[in-house]
Amino acid sequence: MKTFTPKPADLTHDWYIVDATDVVLGRLASQVAILLRGKNKPTYAPHADSGNHVIVINADKIALTGNKMGKELYAHSGRPGGLRRDTYAQLLANKPERIITSAVKGMLPKNRLAKVQLGRLRVFAGAEHPHTPQKPQVFEIQQVSQQAK
Repeated sequence: MKTFTPKPADLTHDWYIVDATDVVLGRLASQVAILLRGKNKPTYAPHADSGNHVIVINADKIALTGNKMGKELYAHSGRPGGLRRDTYAQLLANKPERIITSAVKGMLPKNRLAKVQLGRLRVFAGAEHPHTPQKPQVFEIQQVSQQAK
């Protein structure tokens, strides 16, 4: 039996849509990272780019557990004095896309392929998105937040 290695012609990039309403941030990020890497496919190989396109909608309705509203998310531009720190409460009100993007980025491998895979992630604060012509499949995350019940 020979090991299957996907060729570039074998790789397909499907489209998935994930609704983030009342889903815990970590659960959402891990499922989205699996879809972005293509680990849900039987043709998965860690070195090949078999990932999918993922659309996350309703990012402003995500559930944050614990005391994350007071915690800060840091980013640095690389320039002197370029440290940026915002609390999760501020980000949830102003730019909820950044919360999900940084959580998913932390769950991807730290290599060149991760940048390509993260480029296939699209996060929207509301329920509307411009990617309807791609006919994305709905990906359901089973367990929602306990606070939402």
